[in-house]
Amino acid sequence: MQKLKLKGLEKNLVGITVRTNNKMEMDHQTAKIGPLVQKYWEEAIFNKISKRKSPGVTYCAYTNYENDFNGDYTFFIGEEVIDFSDLKDSLTPLIIPEQTYVRFTNGPGPIPNVSVEIWQKVWQMTSNELGGDRSYAVDFEVYDERSHDLTAATLDLYIGVE
Repeated sequence: MQKLKLKGLEKNLVGITVRTNNKMEMDHQTAKIGPLVQKYWEEAIFNKISKRKSPGVTYCAYTNYENDFNGDYTFFIGEEVIDFSDLKDSLTPLIIPEQTYVRFTNGPGPIPNVSVEIWQKVWQMTSNELGGDRSYAVDFEVYDERSHDLTAATLDLYIGVE
């Protein structure tokens, strides 16, 4: 776990989204994240994103929290872009704001286990253990070259704190 501030490093992302909550995600019949991620890869949504800053680096973000991790939130999958000037109608922009984040690295392990495991740890942490109260603005995962092997992936999870 490493606490850092993304100062001057606001990130512009473009991708697709779905509204969900953790209770729905625990039931295979109502889960929405898995089908959205599948759609992203099967339809090669990343190829529809203009002005990709780092092709092949995928961001999964959690934003528009209703309250905390027990309420509804928006899940996003996409890539960082240079700017939003050539945004396709079917895609959604998202700005990861400059704020203080705690970074966790998990893996290697199979996807989605590496994500689920680290989130379960975060949900059990106190504010003291996290180094601050969660901001519930935007939290995000970064899948880079370390996660290309879906059976032995490593990811970074950034949790916004106040």
